[in-house]
Amino acid sequence: MVVTQEKAAVNGTRRSSSQELADTLRARIRTGELKAGDRLPTQAELAKEFGVQRGAVRQALRALHEDGLLSNVTKGSPPRVAEAQPVGDEPQPTMVGLAQRLTQAFAAPHVRIDAACLTAETLMLALGEPVRLIHEGRIRPRSIDVRILLPSREINLAFPISVNSPGEEDPVHRRWLEQRNAQGHVLRHNLQALRASHHIDVRVTFRALPFTPPVKLYLLNGAEALIAYYMLTKREEEVESETLELYDTLGAKSLLFSFEQRAGRRDAAFVEQSQKWFDALWETITTDLTLS
Repeated sequence: MVVTQEKAAVNGTRRSSSQELADTLRARIRTGELKAGDRLPTQAELAKEFGVQRGAVRQALRALHEDGLLSNVTKGSPPRVAEAQPVGDEPQPTMVGLAQRLTQAFAAPHVRIDAACLTAETLMLALGEPVRLIHEGRIRPRSIDVRILLPSREINLAFPISVNSPGEEDPVHRRWLEQRNAQGHVLRHNLQALRASHHIDVRVTFRALPFTPPVKLYLLNGAEALIAYYMLTKREEEVESETLELYDTLGAKSLLFSFEQRAGRRDAAFVEQSQKWFDALWETITTDLTLS
């Protein structure tokens, strides 16, 4: 497959760095524009397309090879896109796996993150790593679009709830609502601050679900779906100076399962259907959510 020319380098007036070249090729691989087994153009062709020296091309190809995205990176022979490798022998805890995947997703020029979850806590914390790399100048997305589905404040949550006093006056529900709003504000602030500091086009939007999500779902650039089950537990905790028995979740410790579009038909179908499910919720039964 021949790599199409980027608009930024069409007339040769802008010289790309090796990192920008690597980021562009990495994004094309992760979105499926370049598929496993596809042969890249020669170093001379890439140098001409992106307006760089061959040394910068070689440096970019080495970086992609180290990431496991290219194979056959030898002198005089154009490399091929490597076959997708397993995420690991076992799924990782949500916090660990999500931070790693978000960092990879933020290497794309245009970042799109969709999330459906109980609160924005895990996403808020996991975004810290890519935001740090942006401030360090190691990744440079041009736009970031984040859409988040959270339960509505108007519903009776299935969890977390008090075992003996569920309902609107449940102190556990009040605490969840405070956390939902506070975490959403922090997440939005941290991303929108990138507008002023790095001139990145940032959009963060929330909508309210009319039900309690039994799983947390993250969709990265339309190319990867990450899913984890909310594991329920019964425990005691002090809430508003009162010891309560409650049903709660182990969200951050849940195992995160990854499905990549480029990993085969089964994974590609899961990513596609997950995106369609999210889009349908966003456009139909969800409502505007204002963080108080």
